[in-house]
Amino acid sequence: QVQLVESGGGLVQPGGSLRLSCAASGSFFSINAMGWYRQAPGQQRDLVATITSRGTTNYADSVKGRFTISRDNAKNTVYLLMNGLKPEDTAVYYCNANWENRLRFSRGSWGQGTQVTVSS
Repeated sequence: QVQLVESGGGLVQPGGSLRLSCAASGSFFSINAMGWYRQAPGQQRDLVATITSRGTTNYADSVKGRFTISRDNAKNTVYLLMNGLKPEDTAVYYCNANWENRLRFSRGSWGQGTQVTVSS
């Protein structure tokens, strides 16, 4: 099983920056894609950005040019640097990981979520 622990959320003014971190731990064979999703009140959970183990990235159109996803494979950690934050970025941000267990079966895990609030 893989556990994901997020950190770095908080309150920031419009135009500000935050960096989210998500560390994976547990017993696994490999961690493949990792990503960030967000969910605003009354809304569905939407993709923000993903990154493969080789570093290939994918972003939602709404965050392209403002957010940057990266990962440290040695630390099993994924980051999300958010610049130029807007009030519409306010949401709970969830970390996600796709991983393989020791039997090479694919599994997925979610973090507990971290609140990001953009407000003046």
